[in-house]
Amino acid sequence: MATLKVSVVSADREIWSGEATMVVARTVVGEIGILAGHQPVLGILDEGEVRITLPGGERLVVDAADGFVSFENNELAVVAGKAQLV
Repeated sequence: MATLKVSVVSADREIWSGEATMVVARTVVGEIGILAGHQPVLGILDEGEVRITLPGGERLVVDAADGFVSFENNELAVVAGKAQLV
């Protein structure tokens, strides 16, 4: 399965970065799932989980709030005022 490059940062540090096969984030208009090749998108994060599926099937969960998600050219940035790995 194709991968995308993911970076999750909070106001004061990088939380996680690496390759993923899928990312699901909660935005103010509902959940959005991002796979490699997705159309460019910009969304405002709602408080909640960002679920990251790694190439081996392992899943990471980040609690995030007060920020945005941006996807373009197979690179996803999650920028949050508050974020932490669960």
